[in-house]
Amino acid sequence: MPSRHRDSLAASCDGRLTVTRHPDGCLLIYPRPAWDARREQIAQLPFSARALQRLLLGNATDVDLDSAGRVLVPTELRAAAQLERDLMLLGMGAHFELWDAARLSEHERAALANGLPESAAGFTF
Repeated sequence: MPSRHRDSLAASCDGRLTVTRHPDGCLLIYPRPAWDARREQIAQLPFSARALQRLLLGNATDVDLDSAGRVLVPTELRAAAQLERDLMLLGMGAHFELWDAARLSEHERAALANGLPESAAGFTF
């Protein structure tokens, strides 16, 4: 975990995190209190969202930052996200996304080739 996030995570959740899969192929990392709230939202989804519930809830694993600020990601989650050597950790507000760097680059390239979605049409930089 980059040092700029360690103090905040230590203060907000005592370094206690939850890692799970994301439908886009990356891993989500939540501070435990944020995950607890998100978990309740996911559990309330209708039965038609069962596959999403399995993906998110069924793969959720609690982890802790060690004294050096590292997180041990379980083997099965590393394999599911195809995490190799070069990784990218993206801060997404209340959570992080952990990507294999090459897969993130390809994912971004494909997404940008499709243009901005209609829901972002009014967004300006």
